[in-house]
Amino acid sequence: MSQGQEPVFPEYETDTSQTSKLLRKFKETPFVPIGMAGFAMVVGYGLYRLKHRGDMKMSLHLIHMRVAAQGFVVGAITCGVLYSMLREYVVKPKE
Repeated sequence: MSQGQEPVFPEYETDTSQTSKLLRKFKETPFVPIGMAGFAMVVGYGLYRLKHRGDMKMSLHLIHMRVAAQGFVVGAITCGVLYSMLREYVVKPKE
C-alpha cells in the first residue's frame, strides 16, 4: 500500500495483536465463544463417557452427545440474540 492511500478497512489493518482482536470480538458478541466452549466441553465429556458407556449402543450414545452439543449451542445463540435485543432496544446507549 502506498503512503498516500487510506486503508479500505482501517479497523482491520491497524497493528493490533490477535489477543486484542479476540477480546474485542468477545465484547461485541460474548455468547459465540461461550457456545463454542460449551460445545467443546460436551464433546470432551462425550469422549470420556464413550469409554465407560456400559452396554449402551454406540449409535445411541452418539445421538445423545449430538443432541446435547446442539442444545448447548442453540441455547447460547438464543441467549446472545436476547442479550443483543436487550442492549439495543431496552437499554439504549447514549448517543
